[in-house]
Amino acid sequence: MNEWAYIAVTFIVAFGGWLVRSLSVSGAVAAFFIGLFISLGFESKGLIMLGAFFVSSSLWSKFQKHKKIAVFEKVEKGDERDYVQVLANGSVPALISLIDFFSPSALWLELFIVSLAAANSDTWASEIGSVSKQPPRLITTWKTVERGTSGGVTLLGTVAAIGGALFVGIVSFVLWHNIHLVFAGLFGFFGSMIDTWMGAVCQVNYRCAVCGLETEKRHHCGQGTIRIKGWHFMNNDIVNWLSILSATMLYFFVTKLQ
Repeated sequence: MNEWAYIAVTFIVAFGGWLVRSLSVSGAVAAFFIGLFISLGFESKGLIMLGAFFVSSSLWSKFQKHKKIAVFEKVEKGDERDYVQVLANGSVPALISLIDFFSPSALWLELFIVSLAAANSDTWASEIGSVSKQPPRLITTWKTVERGTSGGVTLLGTVAAIGGALFVGIVSFVLWHNIHLVFAGLFGFFGSMIDTWMGAVCQVNYRCAVCGLETEKRHHCGQGTIRIKGWHFMNNDIVNWLSILSATMLYFFVTKLQ
């Protein structure tokens, strides 16, 4: 594929994401540029990896959507991703791709797979775990919490997190025929666990002054909410970005500096 083909494919995917309402307008624009950056470093295979993440996560976001209404009340954003959400999940893989473009190395491919696997693992865990028949438990105290609570875990969500990471690893193996990349993909599961822990400890959470609901939203029931925990700047997007970066850096230190 030449440069124009990459541009065309990336545009079609981003536009398609907007058409099916998986992306907002700003999210589609951000996805377009993320795709272009990834195509620079890892060309068509990189775009396939990005597509595998995007398509699978979008499909799971639509899965049993009617059961997620209560969760949408708690989380800051819905299933239509804006540019901040796209950058939170895609900026680390895109940056790694740019580094590989200027300085090619097998290491960058491994880190690219880990970063995508971490993003996919967390997304699958959130989307599938939210429809679990069992109530989630807070990862730090193991107390039962409401569905959609940051830091909550379920058995179904944990299995989904492993599946999301393994899915990226398997797709990477099909493309590059390197079994080591499957391990790199599985390492992305740690990113999901880091995300869950940060969600319980650091992520900001509010309480609605009208209905008393604990939520990630700064406004609810037409009024401002009251912060009850976490740092003001540490919203879900920041947690996602930090967890992906942390998993990627952890893989680097564990495998390359031992």
